[in-house]
Amino acid sequence: MNKAAYEKLLKEILVQVVNNSSFTESRKYIQHGNTSIYRHSIMVARKSCQIASKYNIKVSYREMVRGALLHDYFLYDWHDKSHNHKRPHGFFHAGAALKNAMRDFELTDIEKDIIKKHMFPLTPVPPKYIESFIVCLADKVCSAGETFIKNR
Repeated sequence: MNKAAYEKLLKEILVQVVNNSSFTESRKYIQHGNTSIYRHSIMVARKSCQIASKYNIKVSYREMVRGALLHDYFLYDWHDKSHNHKRPHGFFHAGAALKNAMRDFELTDIEKDIIKKHMFPLTPVPPKYIESFIVCLADKVCSAGETFIKNR
């Protein structure tokens, strides 16, 4: 899929996600550095498409983008030590994101796998689908950039 096509698909799916969930609430929470979870999730979806496109990997772009947008749909400030979320955050937030996503959407097996396993190897079971593996990789790339490159 070329860049124009996946950008169009990303915008279409983003509108659907925003209109049918609490996704915009993720703008309130910082993920890494000064990047909101909202922006991080969009960047991971875009980076996933770039990887699949660049290496001509046959994927379901629709499922990959939806899973990427919802991979951090946990809806809390993980930096807030007074919050009752499970710690350490890196090991447990995927479960909270999956629970919220399943509450708000009908998810395919690929989308569930993306959300549940995007933190591999912190989660012991590796991704089952190529879409999940790509989102896992894209998440690491985006997270590193957000953490180590100032003012992104």
